[in-house]
Amino acid sequence: MATADQIKSLIRSHTNENSEQFYTIALQVAAHEARLGHGALAHDIKALVDRARKENRPVILQFPNELQGFVLSEEPTTPRSALVVPPALADRVDRVVKEHRQKDKLKSHGLAPRRRIMAVGPPGTGKTMTAHVLAHELRTPLHTIQVDRIVTKFMGETAAKLRQIFDLMYDVPGVYLFDEFDAIGGARTLDNDVGEMRRVLNAFLQFIEKDTSDSVIFCATNSPELLDQALFRRYDDVLHYTLPDEIERKRLIQNVLGSNLPKSVDWDEILSRSENLSHAEIDLACRDTLKHTILSGRESVDLETLRRMLDERKSRLGS
Repeated sequence: MATADQIKSLIRSHTNENSEQFYTIALQVAAHEARLGHGALAHDIKALVDRARKENRPVILQFPNELQGFVLSEEPTTPRSALVVPPALADRVDRVVKEHRQKDKLKSHGLAPRRRIMAVGPPGTGKTMTAHVLAHELRTPLHTIQVDRIVTKFMGETAAKLRQIFDLMYDVPGVYLFDEFDAIGGARTLDNDVGEMRRVLNAFLQFIEKDTSDSVIFCATNSPELLDQALFRRYDDVLHYTLPDEIERKRLIQNVLGSNLPKSVDWDEILSRSENLSHAEIDLACRDTLKHTILSGRESVDLETLRRMLDERKSRLGS
Protein backbone atom coordinates (compact mmCIF):
# COMPACT_ATOMS: atom_id res chain seq x y z
CA MET A 1 0.00 0.00 0.00
CA ALA A 2 1.00 3.65 -0.37
CA THR A 3 3.17 5.09 2.37
CA ALA A 4 1.75 7.53 4.90
CA ASP A 5 3.73 10.40 3.33
CA GLN A 6 2.37 9.57 -0.12
CA ILE A 7 -1.21 9.51 1.16
CA LYS A 8 -0.74 12.89 2.87
CA SER A 9 0.86 14.31 -0.28
CA LEU A 10 -2.05 13.05 -2.40
CA ILE A 11 -4.58 14.74 -0.11
CA ARG A 12 -2.52 17.96 0.01
CA SER A 13 -2.16 18.16 -3.78
CA HIS A 14 -5.90 17.49 -4.24
CA THR A 15 -6.80 20.19 -1.70
CA ASN A 16 -4.47 22.66 -3.47
CA GLU A 17 -6.00 21.71 -6.85
CA ASN A 18 -2.52 20.79 -8.06
CA SER A 19 -3.52 18.06 -10.51
CA GLU A 20 -0.05 17.61 -11.99
CA GLN A 21 1.48 16.99 -8.55
CA PHE A 22 -1.41 14.64 -7.75
CA TYR A 23 -0.68 12.61 -10.90
CA THR A 24 3.05 12.52 -10.13
CA ILE A 25 2.48 11.18 -6.63
CA ALA A 26 -0.07 8.65 -7.92
CA LEU A 27 2.54 7.34 -10.35
CA GLN A 28 5.02 7.10 -7.48
CA VAL A 29 2.45 4.98 -5.64
CA ALA A 30 2.11 2.81 -8.75
CA ALA A 31 5.88 2.34 -8.89
CA HIS A 32 5.91 1.48 -5.17
CA GLU A 33 3.21 -1.16 -5.68
CA ALA A 34 5.07 -2.60 -8.68
CA ARG A 35 8.18 -3.04 -6.54
CA LEU A 36 6.07 -4.95 -4.02
CA GLY A 37 4.95 -7.32 -6.77
CA HIS A 38 1.46 -5.84 -7.14
CA GLY A 39 1.69 -5.48 -10.91
CA ALA A 40 -2.04 -5.43 -11.63
CA LEU A 41 -2.68 -2.65 -9.11
CA ALA A 42 0.25 -0.63 -10.45
CA HIS A 43 -1.10 -0.99 -14.00
CA ASP A 44 -4.60 0.11 -12.93
CA ILE A 45 -3.26 3.21 -11.15
CA LYS A 46 -1.18 4.21 -14.18
CA ALA A 47 -4.17 3.69 -16.51
CA LEU A 48 -6.35 5.91 -14.31
CA VAL A 49 -3.71 8.67 -14.32
CA ASP A 50 -3.28 8.49 -18.10
CA ARG A 51 -7.05 8.69 -18.64
CA ALA A 52 -7.45 11.63 -16.23
CA ARG A 53 -4.64 13.53 -17.93
CA LYS A 54 -6.18 12.94 -21.34
CA GLU A 55 -9.65 14.06 -20.23
CA ASN A 56 -8.31 17.28 -18.65
CA ARG A 57 -6.02 18.13 -21.56
CA PRO A 58 -7.02 21.25 -23.52
CA VAL A 59 -7.15 20.97 -27.29
CA ILE A 60 -4.19 22.71 -28.95
CA LEU A 61 -5.09 24.00 -32.41
CA GLN A 62 -2.59 24.94 -35.10
CA PHE A 63 -2.16 28.54 -36.22
CA PRO A 64 -1.77 29.54 -39.88
CA ASN A 65 1.64 28.82 -41.39
CA GLU A 66 2.58 32.49 -41.56
CA LEU A 67 2.20 32.73 -37.76
CA GLN A 68 4.05 29.52 -36.95
CA GLY A 69 6.98 30.32 -34.68
CA PHE A 70 5.50 33.66 -33.67
CA VAL A 71 2.55 32.27 -31.71
CA LEU A 72 3.57 29.43 -29.40
CA SER A 73 0.74 27.25 -28.05
CA GLU A 74 1.09 24.92 -25.09
CA GLU A 75 -0.84 22.98 -22.50
CA PRO A 76 -1.02 24.89 -19.21
CA THR A 77 0.39 22.89 -16.27
CA THR A 78 1.06 25.53 -13.60
CA PRO A 79 -1.51 25.33 -10.77
CA ARG A 80 -2.78 28.29 -8.77
CA SER A 81 -0.92 27.01 -5.69
CA ALA A 82 2.42 27.62 -7.45
CA LEU A 83 1.77 31.37 -7.72
CA VAL A 84 3.35 33.16 -4.75
CA VAL A 85 2.31 36.81 -4.73
CA PRO A 86 0.88 39.26 -2.14
CA PRO A 87 -2.66 38.41 -0.98
CA ALA A 88 -4.23 41.44 -2.66
CA LEU A 89 -2.73 40.48 -6.02
CA ALA A 90 -3.68 36.82 -5.56
CA ASP A 91 -7.29 37.90 -4.92
CA ARG A 92 -7.36 39.82 -8.19
CA VAL A 93 -6.04 36.81 -10.11
CA ASP A 94 -8.67 34.62 -8.43
CA ARG A 95 -11.33 37.14 -9.40
CA VAL A 96 -10.44 36.75 -13.09
CA VAL A 97 -10.76 32.97 -12.78
CA LYS A 98 -14.06 33.19 -10.90
CA GLU A 99 -15.61 35.58 -13.42
CA HIS A 100 -14.62 33.39 -16.38
CA ARG A 101 -15.89 30.22 -14.75
CA GLN A 102 -19.26 31.93 -14.36
CA LYS A 103 -19.20 34.06 -17.51
CA ASP A 104 -22.57 32.76 -18.70
CA LYS A 105 -24.18 33.97 -15.49
CA LEU A 106 -22.58 37.40 -15.93
CA LYS A 107 -23.64 37.57 -19.59
CA SER A 108 -27.24 36.80 -18.64
CA HIS A 109 -27.17 40.06 -16.68
CA GLY A 110 -25.56 42.05 -19.49
CA LEU A 111 -22.06 41.90 -17.96
CA ALA A 112 -18.77 40.46 -19.19
CA PRO A 113 -15.87 38.87 -17.31
CA ARG A 114 -12.63 40.83 -17.13
CA ARG A 115 -10.63 39.71 -20.15
CA ARG A 116 -8.01 42.39 -20.81
CA ILE A 117 -5.22 42.20 -18.25
CA MET A 118 -1.99 44.23 -18.07
CA ALA A 119 0.81 42.90 -15.85
CA VAL A 120 3.69 45.22 -14.95
CA GLY A 121 6.74 44.71 -12.76
CA PRO A 122 10.40 43.64 -12.64
CA PRO A 123 11.56 40.53 -14.53
CA GLY A 124 10.96 37.19 -12.84
CA THR A 125 8.25 38.35 -10.43
CA GLY A 126 5.41 36.14 -11.68
CA LYS A 127 3.83 37.97 -14.63
CA THR A 128 4.26 35.19 -17.18
CA MET A 129 3.51 32.56 -14.55
CA THR A 130 0.17 34.26 -13.89
CA ALA A 131 -0.78 33.75 -17.55
CA HIS A 132 0.12 30.07 -17.21
CA VAL A 133 -1.95 29.81 -14.03
CA LEU A 134 -4.97 31.47 -15.65
CA ALA A 135 -4.80 29.08 -18.60
CA HIS A 136 -4.46 26.08 -16.28
CA GLU A 137 -7.33 27.13 -14.01
CA LEU A 138 -9.60 27.88 -16.98
CA ARG A 139 -8.66 24.57 -18.68
CA THR A 140 -7.72 26.37 -21.88
CA PRO A 141 -4.56 26.57 -24.03
CA LEU A 142 -1.97 29.31 -23.53
CA HIS A 143 -0.95 31.13 -26.72
CA THR A 144 2.20 33.22 -26.32
CA ILE A 145 2.69 35.92 -28.96
CA GLN A 146 6.37 36.68 -29.57
CA VAL A 147 5.78 40.41 -29.95
CA ASP A 148 9.40 41.44 -30.47
CA ARG A 149 9.85 38.80 -33.20
CA ILE A 150 6.70 39.86 -35.05
CA VAL A 151 7.84 43.51 -34.99
CA THR A 152 11.36 42.63 -36.19
CA LYS A 153 10.31 40.12 -38.85
CA PHE A 154 7.24 41.87 -40.20
CA MET A 155 8.11 45.57 -39.89
CA GLY A 156 5.66 47.17 -42.32
CA GLU A 157 2.96 44.55 -41.84
CA THR A 158 2.92 44.08 -38.06
CA ALA A 159 -0.60 45.52 -37.79
CA ALA A 160 -1.85 42.99 -40.35
CA LYS A 161 -0.35 40.12 -38.31
CA LEU A 162 -1.95 41.48 -35.14
CA ARG A 163 -5.30 41.57 -36.94
CA GLN A 164 -4.87 37.88 -37.79
CA ILE A 165 -4.20 37.10 -34.13
CA PHE A 166 -7.23 39.04 -32.92
CA ASP A 167 -9.41 37.34 -35.53
CA LEU A 168 -8.17 33.96 -34.28
CA MET A 169 -9.21 34.78 -30.72
CA TYR A 170 -12.79 34.04 -31.77
CA ASP A 171 -11.96 30.72 -33.44
CA VAL A 172 -9.20 29.55 -31.08
CA PRO A 173 -10.25 30.54 -27.53
CA GLY A 174 -7.58 30.64 -24.86
CA VAL A 175 -5.28 32.89 -22.87
CA TYR A 176 -3.26 35.08 -25.24
CA LEU A 177 -0.01 36.27 -23.67
CA PHE A 178 1.63 39.31 -25.31
CA ASP A 179 5.06 39.13 -23.66
CA GLU A 180 7.58 42.01 -23.85
CA PHE A 181 4.59 44.11 -24.77
CA ASP A 182 6.50 47.41 -24.75
CA ALA A 183 7.86 46.36 -28.17
CA ILE A 184 4.59 47.67 -29.64
CA GLY A 185 3.06 49.56 -26.71
CA GLY A 186 5.69 52.31 -26.47
CA ALA A 187 4.48 55.87 -25.97
CA ARG A 188 3.68 57.62 -29.23
CA THR A 189 5.52 60.74 -28.02
CA LEU A 190 8.93 59.08 -27.55
CA ASP A 191 11.72 60.73 -29.53
CA ASN A 192 12.89 57.43 -31.04
CA ASP A 193 9.41 56.49 -32.23
CA VAL A 194 8.74 55.94 -35.92
CA GLY A 195 5.59 56.35 -37.97
CA GLU A 196 5.16 52.61 -38.52
CA MET A 197 5.17 51.82 -34.80
CA ARG A 198 2.64 54.57 -34.14
CA ARG A 199 0.36 52.91 -36.71
CA VAL A 200 0.90 49.51 -35.04
CA LEU A 201 0.01 50.89 -31.61
CA ASN A 202 -3.06 52.66 -32.95
CA ALA A 203 -4.14 49.42 -34.64
CA PHE A 204 -3.65 47.45 -31.40
CA LEU A 205 -5.74 49.99 -29.48
CA GLN A 206 -8.55 49.55 -32.01
CA PHE A 207 -8.31 45.74 -32.00
CA ILE A 208 -8.39 45.42 -28.20
CA GLU A 209 -11.26 47.87 -27.89
CA LYS A 210 -13.41 46.08 -30.48
CA ASP A 211 -12.57 42.53 -29.39
CA THR A 212 -15.59 40.67 -27.97
CA SER A 213 -14.23 37.11 -27.96
CA ASP A 214 -14.15 34.89 -24.88
CA SER A 215 -10.34 34.78 -24.89
CA VAL A 216 -8.22 36.38 -22.17
CA ILE A 217 -5.76 39.01 -23.43
CA PHE A 218 -2.79 39.15 -21.06
CA CYS A 219 -0.06 41.74 -21.77
CA ALA A 220 3.15 41.73 -19.73
CA THR A 221 5.89 44.34 -19.52
CA ASN A 222 8.96 45.04 -17.41
CA SER A 223 8.92 48.72 -18.39
CA PRO A 224 5.52 50.34 -17.76
CA GLU A 225 7.09 53.79 -18.01
CA LEU A 226 7.64 53.18 -21.74
CA LEU A 227 4.00 52.39 -22.44
CA ASP A 228 1.56 54.81 -24.00
CA GLN A 229 -0.85 55.98 -21.29
CA ALA A 230 -3.79 55.48 -23.66
CA LEU A 231 -3.25 51.74 -23.24
CA PHE A 232 -4.08 51.49 -19.56
CA ARG A 233 -7.72 52.59 -19.83
CA ARG A 234 -8.32 49.80 -22.37
CA TYR A 235 -7.63 47.11 -19.75
CA ASP A 236 -10.08 45.65 -17.26
CA ASP A 237 -7.32 45.27 -14.68
CA VAL A 238 -3.66 46.29 -14.23
CA LEU A 239 -1.67 43.92 -12.01
CA HIS A 240 1.48 45.25 -10.34
CA TYR A 241 4.24 42.79 -9.40
CA THR A 242 7.12 43.33 -6.97
CA LEU A 243 10.08 41.38 -5.60
CA PRO A 244 8.96 38.83 -2.96
CA ASP A 245 8.98 39.76 0.73
CA GLU A 246 10.18 37.40 3.49
CA ILE A 247 6.89 35.51 3.75
CA GLU A 248 6.74 34.97 -0.01
CA ARG A 249 10.41 33.94 -0.22
CA LYS A 250 9.85 31.31 2.45
CA ARG A 251 6.79 29.96 0.61
CA LEU A 252 8.71 29.84 -2.65
CA ILE A 253 11.52 27.80 -1.11
CA GLN A 254 9.08 25.46 0.62
CA ASN A 255 7.08 25.02 -2.61
CA VAL A 256 10.12 23.79 -4.55
CA LEU A 257 12.05 21.89 -1.88
CA GLY A 258 9.08 20.65 0.16
CA SER A 259 9.79 17.43 2.04
CA ASN A 260 13.42 17.55 0.92
CA LEU A 261 14.09 20.31 3.44
CA PRO A 262 15.67 19.16 6.74
CA LYS A 263 13.53 19.44 9.85
CA SER A 264 15.68 22.24 11.27
CA VAL A 265 16.22 25.31 9.07
CA ASP A 266 17.74 28.65 10.06
CA TRP A 267 15.17 30.66 8.14
CA ASP A 268 16.58 34.03 9.22
CA GLU A 269 19.84 33.30 7.41
CA ILE A 270 18.21 31.73 4.34
CA LEU A 271 15.77 34.61 3.96
CA SER A 272 18.56 37.13 4.41
CA ARG A 273 20.56 35.51 1.61
CA SER A 274 17.53 35.49 -0.70
CA GLU A 275 16.76 39.18 -0.21
CA ASN A 276 16.42 41.23 -3.43
CA LEU A 277 16.12 38.07 -5.54
CA SER A 278 13.11 37.66 -7.81
CA HIS A 279 10.69 34.75 -7.70
CA ALA A 280 12.40 33.22 -10.74
CA GLU A 281 15.91 33.52 -9.28
CA ILE A 282 14.84 31.87 -6.00
CA ASP A 283 13.08 29.10 -7.93
CA LEU A 284 16.22 28.43 -9.99
CA ALA A 285 18.46 28.43 -6.89
CA CYS A 286 16.15 25.88 -5.23
CA ARG A 287 16.07 23.66 -8.30
CA ASP A 288 19.88 23.78 -8.56
CA THR A 289 20.01 22.75 -4.91
CA LEU A 290 17.53 19.93 -5.53
CA LYS A 291 19.58 18.63 -8.48
CA HIS A 292 22.73 18.66 -6.34
CA THR A 293 20.87 16.76 -3.61
CA ILE A 294 19.66 14.07 -6.03
CA LEU A 295 23.04 13.62 -7.71
CA SER A 296 24.76 13.42 -4.32
CA GLY A 297 22.46 10.61 -3.22
CA ARG A 298 21.23 12.58 -0.22
CA GLU A 299 17.73 12.25 1.24
CA SER A 300 17.43 15.87 2.35
CA VAL A 301 18.76 19.18 1.15
CA ASP A 302 22.17 20.35 2.31
CA LEU A 303 21.48 23.87 3.59
CA GLU A 304 25.03 24.95 2.81
CA THR A 305 24.36 24.09 -0.84
CA LEU A 306 21.14 26.14 -0.74
CA ARG A 307 23.04 29.10 0.70
CA ARG A 308 25.70 28.78 -1.99
CA MET A 309 23.12 28.61 -4.80
CA LEU A 310 21.33 31.70 -3.49
CA ASP A 311 24.66 33.54 -3.29
CA GLU A 312 25.45 32.52 -6.86
CA ARG A 313 22.17 33.98 -8.06
CA LYS A 314 22.91 37.23 -6.24
CA SER A 315 26.38 37.43 -7.74
CA ARG A 316 24.94 37.07 -11.24
CA LEU A 317 22.75 40.07 -10.57
CA GLY A 318 25.67 42.05 -9.18
CA SER A 319 24.07 42.13 -5.71
